[in-house]
This record gives sequence, structure tokens and C-alpha cells, in this order.
Amino acid sequence: MDTNTASKLKLAASGDHVLVMTREFKAPREMIFEAWTKPDLLRRWLVGPVGWTMTICEIDLRVGGTYRYEWQHENGQQMGVRGIYQEIVPGERLVASEEFDDSWYPGVAITSTILTESSGVTTVETIVTYDTVEARDGVLRSPMESGVAASYDRLERILAAT
Repeated sequence: MDTNTASKLKLAASGDHVLVMTREFKAPREMIFEAWTKPDLLRRWLVGPVGWTMTICEIDLRVGGTYRYEWQHENGQQMGVRGIYQEIVPGERLVASEEFDDSWYPGVAITSTILTESSGVTTVETIVTYDTVEARDGVLRSPMESGVAASYDRLERILAAT
């Protein structure tokens, strides 16, 4: 990962169970919200490091609705995640559960994505709450940070081109 990428994504542990990721984008928050909730857009950027593609992206965007994402690496490795939307405030907030098919952490996480805009810059704050400190710390030791940073960099390029 290059140092420019590392400086754009801020990652911090909070309390015993929480991980907070923050990143700014030069785009209106409505555009960012669409990138998070429209399958055709999400497939273009939420793919992690080079070599991965999103093969399934299903979104039923309503409280109680579900999502399902599956990725495949060019080496054949696969990864899938699913969840249930718990709160949706268009252009502002998404709250959903997160459960990986082959999870590297126990339990189900709750992910809150909050969008705030000021002077054409949207701050995306994602707060992930895990069942245990061990689960959260396991995620911190995983390559998750580099995957999120790569995806966010891709999103930044897509937003700049529109």
C-alpha cells in the first residue's frame, strides 16, 4: 500500500468492541450514498485489492431488507458476506448487520455508515461494533485495512470521473 493511501483512510479502535474508519471524498453525500446502495455502482469500487472482483451484489434497501455480496480473487479464492438493514436515512446513514460466510472473527458485527457533508466534501465514518474485543482485534490484525483503503481509492477515482 502506498503512503498516500494510508494517509487518506483513518482507522482507530474505540472502547472494547468498536473499530472506526474515516475517509473524506470530494463529492456530495447523496452521490456517496448511491455508491453504497446501488449494486451497479457498488460492484465497481467495493472489491478490495487488485485481483478481486465482486461476482454477486444484491441489495434490498429497506429496513429489514437484506444484502449479499460475493467476491472472487483471480486465484480462485472466494469470500461472501450478508446482512440485514436496521436503519436507513437516505443520504445520511446506513446501519446493517455484517456476517461473513467464512468469518475470521466470531459473531455478527453491526456496521453504521454515517455521511456528513461540508463545502462539497463528504466525510464517511464507518463504525463497526463487534461482539468481543477479540473479534475486533482479529479484524485489526487482518488485511482488512488495505482492502478498505484500495476500495475507497477506487471510489474516489469513480467519483472524480463523474
